[in-house]
Amino acid sequence: MTSKKLVNSVVGCADDALTGLVACNPNLQLLQGHRVALRSDLDSLKGRVALLSGGGSGHEPAHAGFIGKGMLTGVIAGAVFTSPAVGSILAAIRTVAQAGTVGTLLIVKNYTGDRLNFGLAREQARAEGIPVEMVVIGDDSAFTVLKKAGRRGLCGTVLIHKVAGALAEAGVGLEEIAKQVSTVAKAMGTLGLSLSSCSVPGSKPTFELSADEIELGLGIHGEAGVRRIKMATADEIVKLMLDHMTNTSNASHVPVQPGSSVVMMVNNLGGLSFLELGIIADAAVRSLEDRGVKIARALVGTFMSALEMSGFSLTFLLADEPLLKLIDAETTAAAWPNVAKVPVTGRKRSRAAPREPPEAPGSTTAGGVASKRMALVLEQVCATLLGLEEHLNALDRAAGDGDCGTTHSRAARAIQGWLKEGPPPDSPAQLLSKLSILLLEKMGGSSGAIYGLFLTAAAQPLKAKTDLPAWSAAMDAGLEAMQKYGKAAPGDRTMLDSLWAAGQELHAWKSPGADLFQVLTKAVKSAEAAAEATKNMEAGAGRASYISSARLDQPDPGAVAAAAILRAILEVLQKQGV
Repeated sequence: MTSKKLVNSVVGCADDALTGLVACNPNLQLLQGHRVALRSDLDSLKGRVALLSGGGSGHEPAHAGFIGKGMLTGVIAGAVFTSPAVGSILAAIRTVAQAGTVGTLLIVKNYTGDRLNFGLAREQARAEGIPVEMVVIGDDSAFTVLKKAGRRGLCGTVLIHKVAGALAEAGVGLEEIAKQVSTVAKAMGTLGLSLSSCSVPGSKPTFELSADEIELGLGIHGEAGVRRIKMATADEIVKLMLDHMTNTSNASHVPVQPGSSVVMMVNNLGGLSFLELGIIADAAVRSLEDRGVKIARALVGTFMSALEMSGFSLTFLLADEPLLKLIDAETTAAAWPNVAKVPVTGRKRSRAAPREPPEAPGSTTAGGVASKRMALVLEQVCATLLGLEEHLNALDRAAGDGDCGTTHSRAARAIQGWLKEGPPPDSPAQLLSKLSILLLEKMGGSSGAIYGLFLTAAAQPLKAKTDLPAWSAAMDAGLEAMQKYGKAAPGDRTMLDSLWAAGQELHAWKSPGADLFQVLTKAVKSAEAAAEATKNMEAGAGRASYISSARLDQPDPGAVAAAAILRAILEVLQKQGV
C-alpha cells in the first residue's frame, strides 16, 4: 500500500515544492525551463565565486533553503531522491557565469548519480571556458570498512555550504575555497538512526522495521543502515552512536577525543517530534561533555531530511577559531538557524529559583489539634482518590485522553509524600496555600491549575478569620477564581458543577447559629447529585466540549472527583466529632 502524501501529483511534486519555496521567498528566483533556484541578486556577485549544490528532492530544507548571501548561490533539484539533470546543472553554471562571477564551485554529496551528473556538467562548462571546480562531500561515519564508493554525503554537507559561503562572501578565490572546504570535510562525520522508513510519493516504504527495532547508520534516501538494534532510551542510543562514530578502529570515524572542540548538529530526518529532538540534543550534549569534548557551537533542527522518516542524525565537525568565524559569518539563507556565537560548553545553564516571600508570623506553626485533624482529612482524601483512579479514567475516556484518575492519583501521592515530611500547618490559610503550590507543581494538566487557582483564592478570606462564615467566603472565592480563569460556568459539565452546588449550600454557614454538620452534609449530597446530573449535560467547557454530546453518557469525572473529596472531608470530620 502506498503512503499518503499531500501532493498535487507524484510527477510534479518536486517542481511544486521548489516553486512554493521561491513564491514565499523574495530573495530567490527560479531559472526558466529548469528545476533550479537562484539568488535573486545575482548581479551583486560580480567578481566573486558562485556556489552551486543540489541533489534529489525530498531532503528539504536542503538544499534550496540554504541559498542566500553567505551560503549558496543556487541549487539544482532532481526529482525525489533522484540526481538532477545534467542540462539543468549546466544551465545554472552558465547563468551565474553570465552574471559576472569569476568561477563556480560545485558542492556535491557523494552519491554515484550526483558525482556523474555534476561531473559531466562541470566538464562541459570547462570546455566552454567557464572556471568550475567540484568538491565531493562524504561525511558518513557508519561503515567500519570503507567501500570503493567511499563515504556517503549526509547532513555535514550543510556545514560545508556555510564555510564555503563565508569564504566566497569574503572574496576568496575558487581554488582556495575548494582546497579549504576539502580540508574541513575530512574533519567531519555524520551518523543517522531511524525509528521508521520513509516512502517516495506514489511508492511503498523503502524498508520495514518491527515495533522494537531501530536502524543504525542509514542514508538519506531510505536505504538500510549498517545494522538493526533493539529500541532503547535516548541516552543509550546517543551513547551507542558516539561510541561508533569515535571508535578509532572504524575507518570512517571522526577524530574526536578529550579536549576536542566541535560544531554539533542534531538533525531531524523529517518525522521526529520536536520534543524527541530536544531530548536527543540534551543527551548528545551531556555525552560529549562527559567525554571531555567542548561543544563550540550547537545546531538543532531540520537541515537535511529524508521525507517523513522518523529519525535523526548527529554531525560533529572539529573546529578551531578561524573555522568558527566562518560558521558564525552572517547569512541570509532562510533555513540556517540563528546560532549563538558563543560556546555551548562552559555556559551556566540554570539560575537560582526566586526566593519565597516571607511567611506571616505564626503561620508556620504545626502539630497542633487543627494540624492533626487536617492531616487525617488529607489522608482520607488521598485514599479516596487513589481508590477512584480507574473509575475516573474510565469516565474520562469518553472525552479522549482518559487520564483524570491518573492526574488525581498523582495529586494524592504528592500530598501523601508532603505529609510524610512533617505535620501540615495549623493555619487554614497557610494549609490551602501550601496545597495550592504542591498541586500546581505535582498534579499537572488543567486539573492542577484549576485546583491551584481554587485553593489560592480560597486561602485569602481565611487569613483574617476561620469561622464558618469565613469558610463559606473561602468557597465563594475559590469558585469565582475558577470561573474567571477557567471560563466554565454552572451547567457546563465540569468539576465546577459539584463545587458550585456545594457552595450554594454552604451559604447557610453565614447565618448565626448554623450547624456545621447539617450544612456540610447537605452540601455534600448536593455536590453528589450535581455530579450525577452532569451525564445529562452538554459540555460547555474543557476538552469534553469538543466531543459530541451523544458520546457523553457518563458523569463528568472531574465533578465526580470533587464530590468524592467533599464526602471524604465530611466523613473524617464526623468521626472526629468536630
